[in-house]
Amino acid sequence: MSTGENEQALRKIIDMTRWIAIIILLLHFYYYLYQYFSSIGLSGSFTDKILNIILKAGLFSSFHKSKLIALFFLVLSLVGVKGKKSEKIQDKLVATYIFTGLLLYFIGYFLFKLYLPLGLLTWAYISITFVGIILLITGGTYLSRIIRDALSDDIFNEENETFPQEERLIENEFSINLPAIYQLKNKKRRSWINVISPQRGLLVLGTPGAGKSYFAIRHVITQHIRKGFTMFVYDFKMPDLSIIAYNTWLKNKDKYGEKSQCFFINFDDLSRSHRCNPLDPLGMNDITDAAESARTILLGLNRQWQTKQGDFFIESPINFLTALIWFLRKYQDGEFCTLPHVLELLQVPYDKLFSVLRTESEIEVLINPFINAFQNGAMEQLEGQIGSAKIALARLSSPQLYYVLSGNDFTLDINDPDHPKIVCMGNNPKKIQIYGAVLSLFVNRLIKIVNEKGKLKSSLIFDEFPTIYLNRMDSLIATARSNKVSTTLGIQDLSQLRMDYGKEQADVIIGIVGNIISGQVTGDTAKLLSERIGRIMQDRQSLSINRNDTSISKSKQLEAAVPASKIASLSSGEFVGMVADTPDQKIALKAFHCEIQNDHEELKREEDGYKPIPIISKVEQELVIKIYSMIREEIKNIIDIEIQKLI
Repeated sequence: MSTGENEQALRKIIDMTRWIAIIILLLHFYYYLYQYFSSIGLSGSFTDKILNIILKAGLFSSFHKSKLIALFFLVLSLVGVKGKKSEKIQDKLVATYIFTGLLLYFIGYFLFKLYLPLGLLTWAYISITFVGIILLITGGTYLSRIIRDALSDDIFNEENETFPQEERLIENEFSINLPAIYQLKNKKRRSWINVISPQRGLLVLGTPGAGKSYFAIRHVITQHIRKGFTMFVYDFKMPDLSIIAYNTWLKNKDKYGEKSQCFFINFDDLSRSHRCNPLDPLGMNDITDAAESARTILLGLNRQWQTKQGDFFIESPINFLTALIWFLRKYQDGEFCTLPHVLELLQVPYDKLFSVLRTESEIEVLINPFINAFQNGAMEQLEGQIGSAKIALARLSSPQLYYVLSGNDFTLDINDPDHPKIVCMGNNPKKIQIYGAVLSLFVNRLIKIVNEKGKLKSSLIFDEFPTIYLNRMDSLIATARSNKVSTTLGIQDLSQLRMDYGKEQADVIIGIVGNIISGQVTGDTAKLLSERIGRIMQDRQSLSINRNDTSISKSKQLEAAVPASKIASLSSGEFVGMVADTPDQKIALKAFHCEIQNDHEELKREEDGYKPIPIISKVEQELVIKIYSMIREEIKNIIDIEIQKLI
């Protein structure tokens, strides 16, 4: 117990032990320098008798024995010293004092080998030895004042913010497994990111260069194809992901059967693009399908409309476009139901267009407001209702788009058990708004067809997801799990998703996904991820210094496992996040902060062996222009025929 009496007794013991060391050292000087002390009259019969008794005890059996015994008692006296702690005293300073002290304490022995005058030898030896003792005492005192718990060694609190992570490899028929290395305190350990339930949605985040595609998305593609998944890939920078999907499919065609095929949509390279009609009448069963398609294409072209849905001048063009699509779906059993035909039908003069549309009773409710406005001469209102749609859709009037969107090389039922497909659709960063709207229509129709029971397991992968518009994406993630549909969304930041989808829908998408793998992100996204990963118990230390004493306090406190500032400074290939588990495969350690391990050399060899995307057919410009003109002529003929019937 630290009481006054105990401390006083300890000081007395220390003083006594130190005096024993000094007395033994004085006897050492007297014995080995006896000749000098005798010459100056510091000897006598009494002292000689005492010296003989000590000599018989063996204290002076060797030169260093007595000095070592004195040093032992000196060290013993320093053990109980309690000096005031100071953060300025470092190990190097203490080591310097002790090493120099020991050197001087023992080096005096060599003075006896120099044949110095007896007086000079005596005082030189005593002086050097005592200086050594003083340095040893000083070093020992400083040693007790060192702060043993170095508070500043881990200035970024890295070791404290580590936590155990899943080290088991947990696989199933749907899983995505990424090997990784993580830090636990001061050790590196191997771990696995086990996305065993991708049907609950996988969100891959990261700023440009964080490694979303290289460390995560490419493995989703390769691992799912190896497990026999049908797949849709939205490739923002085609053919970066498409070529991975194509070559992996070539090596694993045996997983699908003989009728599996790989299809591509590429608006910039028509020779390497198949043709597909997103408004295929076989997949459009009622007018609600037409309404969804109309909403998708117009909101994809006018992203600012997404936050204004329900307004009169937003819903009016959507209803009008719905009427056009459903008219062509019903006309001759959908023979001309394609987006290019819809675009050309929209350009027909109002008097002829309304006359023809009135022949279809199912769209009468949709077109009545427009017909009334036309008949009442409210042309400004009519142009306000329809003009915005015409202006936006006019940007899609391109021979290349008409060529791709008017064919039927394949259908969008990628998970059809009889005809499994891998479908890759590419965008162009320079033409995001135009291509993105068309691709949004493709994806909207594909999702509705895929998300049905009794079909093959499928994987939908969206690189740079905010560049396309999918209405009610949260519903897909919520319902697709039971239909064996895995969804992977790649985005750069939550702010990007909010800008393109609106805050409410973006927050729903972020909140509903079960699996998140995030590289470097900043701002609100980093804060949200930090809160989602949660808190861990961390050690806390505090240093208190006053004029009398220095103290260190230790405590434990719940703090963020991965602070937002750390997420904002992640290196490329370093990821944080959480995974979801299943009832039969529980994962206790869902959170992770690790570095995904890619075999760079193996991936390089694999990429060097990739086959390029094949040429589907050599498409001449004359053929493209011919199809473009043919579509315009077909709409003109439909109008002329229907007008003749009305006369």
